[in-house]
Amino acid sequence: MDIYSLFRPLLFSLDAERAHKLTLHGMALFESLLPASAPKEPQQPVTVMGLSFPNRIGLAAGLDKDAIAVDALSRLGFGFIEIGTVTPRPQPGNPLPRLFRLPEYQAIINRMGFNNLGIDHLVSILDQIRYRGILGINIGKNFATPIEKATDDYLIGLEKAYVHASYVALNISSPNTQNLRKLQDESALDHLLSQLKQRQNSLAQRHGRLVPMALKIAPDLDAEQITAIADALRRHHIDAVIATNTTLSRAGVEASPLAKEAGGLSGSPLFEKSTAVVRALTQALKGEIPIIAAGGVTSGAQARAKLAAGASLVQIYSGLIYRGPVLVKECIEATQDWCSTSDQPLS
Repeated sequence: MDIYSLFRPLLFSLDAERAHKLTLHGMALFESLLPASAPKEPQQPVTVMGLSFPNRIGLAAGLDKDAIAVDALSRLGFGFIEIGTVTPRPQPGNPLPRLFRLPEYQAIINRMGFNNLGIDHLVSILDQIRYRGILGINIGKNFATPIEKATDDYLIGLEKAYVHASYVALNISSPNTQNLRKLQDESALDHLLSQLKQRQNSLAQRHGRLVPMALKIAPDLDAEQITAIADALRRHHIDAVIATNTTLSRAGVEASPLAKEAGGLSGSPLFEKSTAVVRALTQALKGEIPIIAAGGVTSGAQARAKLAAGASLVQIYSGLIYRGPVLVKECIEATQDWCSTSDQPLS
């Protein structure tokens, strides 16, 4: 039995958000006692977005919004870590309670609402961490910022995250910030990506390196919307797409007493829905832009299935809550021999 299996009953006896905070702070405090799972040498490195990833398995945004435990999390063996979502200004997020476990479904419902300490606090923490692997910084807009001014918040986030990030993820798909998903609409998305691409190019000239941008989209999109988003990604030369965020659907958990809680559903019930989006993007993008798959991965076989659907990289989060660090190792082992021609955009 692994160590996490011993502690999980205790953690699951606590309120979900309290257990989350306790775990992150505990990992940071006792980092030196954590067994290092990371391989000493990359076994099958893969190049995506011009970056060399030691393996294909990453930590999704949301688990460590404020970079509390990046060094500790890196010991689990991830090929990359994504932190955030972070906003220009600190904000408390939505009222409590806002995080719910559905253990019988290996699922989570959250309506956190981008609770974070702000981008300035985040970069001050990043100046102190030892982790030198691939770090994604996931940025969003403040709740109080009108949707018409959302681009301003993303420009601030990109500017401040740029020198600290290996790549920057643009979160326009959380269901827990009012109207945020409207940024996925064609005209709003064109405006946002146009402005961000211009700023990315100017920052690349200023700093002497191009930091890739990845757009994170929702699973609750129809075929026409996915095609429109794919066209926008190509048109604005965005470096990658992350598919997907949490879903508003309650398919598969209808019988749960928590199914009526507002928020995004993640975990095992999301797997098929999010993987379908990956397949649709794969068909629409035709290998021109790499896909980072997230949503419902609770086993190594499911991580491999994401790659089979067309993804180049895979992120986990909710599965980690239920299975612990053993899931990271299992997913790495299941995907380390994967060979794909879609890891790099076509020249």
